[in-house]
Amino acid sequence: MAGGKIEQRVILSRQEAAKWLHSLANALENGGTTEVALVGPGVALNLPDEFEVELELEPYGDKIELEFELMWPNSGAEPAAEEKRSRVAAADGLR
Repeated sequence: MAGGKIEQRVILSRQEAAKWLHSLANALENGGTTEVALVGPGVALNLPDEFEVELELEPYGDKIELEFELMWPNSGAEPAAEEKRSRVAAADGLR
């Protein structure tokens, strides 16, 4: 992944959020290269075999934030043409 930090925010129904998470889980299970996006252009990622995982649950007034992070070394390598590719995308915008 080239460039700096990318943040995307959308409002999804429970079913849409589950579908997006299922797609992400399938991409992680299959490995290779995946393109991840919530809205707008995706970001291509080379997925390793192991991740450092962080889970955070924090109340913010009348809201609750559940955040998870997957971290891995930035190899900087471009994916090979024959590598498995998948796409993980969510709905097209805020409601």
